Amino acid sequence: MIKTHIPVNQNLNKIELMGKYKNILITGGAGFIGGALIRKLLRESKCLINNLDNLTYSSDLSSINSLIKSLGSNTSERYKFFKGDISNKATVDNIIQNTKPEIIIHLAAETHVDKSIKSPEKFITSNVVGTFQLLQTSLAYFENASIEIKNKFKFIHVSTDEVFGTLKNEGYFNENSKYNPRSPYSASKASSDHLVKAWFHTYGLPCIITNCSNNYGPWQHPEKLIPNTLLKALVNENIPIYGNGENIRDWLYVDDHIDAILLAAEKGIPGKNYCIGGNNEKTNLDVVIRICQYLDTHIPKSHSYTSLIKFVKDRPGHDFRYAIDSSLIKKDLNWIPKHSFENGLEKTINWYIKNTDWLKNF
Repeated sequence: MIKTHIPVNQNLNKIELMGKYKNILITGGAGFIGGALIRKLLRESKCLINNLDNLTYSSDLSSINSLIKSLGSNTSERYKFFKGDISNKATVDNIIQNTKPEIIIHLAAETHVDKSIKSPEKFITSNVVGTFQLLQTSLAYFENASIEIKNKFKFIHVSTDEVFGTLKNEGYFNENSKYNPRSPYSASKASSDHLVKAWFHTYGLPCIITNCSNNYGPWQHPEKLIPNTLLKALVNENIPIYGNGENIRDWLYVDDHIDAILLAAEKGIPGKNYCIGGNNEKTNLDVVIRICQYLDTHIPKSHSYTSLIKFVKDRPGHDFRYAIDSSLIKKDLNWIPKHSFENGLEKTINWYIKNTDWLKNF
C-alpha cells in the first residue's frame, strides 16, 4: 500500500491569496494546469478571473463549471470564459482591452511531445506565434495602462524543464542551465521563453518565467503517462511504455506547482526565472509498476495489472532524464511542496478510480 506523508507548508497565505490583484487573465485555463489554477483562485481568492482558451482536444471546463455551481452565484460573477486563439492578434487585443487585467498568467500551449513530432506546425503556431501575439498586445496595454495597473502588472510565462534538454545520471537543471531543446515541443517552448526574456529586456514588460518538471494529478488528459496507464489498466488493455522504461522524470503534484506559480506571481521579481520541481525522480517503469501494485491491492483481478505492461518502440529523440534544483524559489519565495510522490500518486489514482466515466470520455 502506498504510504502517505504530507509535509506542513506554513508559508502560503490562503486567506489573502493574490490579495494584491483584483483582475487576472489566465490563458489556457481549460487545460490541466490552468484548470487547477482557476479552481484554487475560485476557492481561495476574491479575484475576477478571466479564462482565455481555444478549447482544443485536451481542453475541459467541467472541473471549473462544477466547482462554480457548488460555490454559488457570488463565485460565478467572478469568472468569465472567452473562447479564442492566442495566435490571433485581433482576438488577443480585444480580450485584453476589454478585461484590463492587472496580471496575466500564460499557460496556453500545445504540450504533447508525440503530437509535436507528427504535427510540429501546430506547436509553432500556438507556442511561438501565440506567445508573440500575447506579448505584443500585453506590451501595448501595459504602456497605456494607469499608474495603478503599471505598478503591479506582471506577465507570468509558465514553461517546462524540457527546454534544457536532457541530463545523464547526475546533475540538475536550474535557472542558469543552457537551453538545449530536443523535440519540436521543447523547441517551441524554448522559443517562447526567449521571446519573453526579450520583451522584458528590450521593452521593459515585467515578465517572470517558471520552468516546471512533470506535473501529475486529477483531471489530466489521458495522453499523459499516469492517466494513460490508469485508463489502459482499468479496461484491461496493454499499458505501453517507451523503450525499456528507464527514462527518468521529476514528478510534481499539480497543486504544488500552482502554489509555486501564485507565489511567483505575488512575490516574484520581474526578469527572473524560477525552476519548480518535485524532487521526486522516478523511471517511467517504476511509476507504472507502482500504479499497477496499487490497483492489485484495491481493485484485484485474477492476474496482476503488471502483466499488461508492454514495451513499445522508443520515441524519437527521447530525453533520458529531467531533474530540477528548486532551491532558488524555495529560498526567495519560501515555496515548499506539500506532496510526496507517494501521497500525490495515491490521491491521483483514487480520483481516477472514482471518475472513470470522465477518463473514458477521451
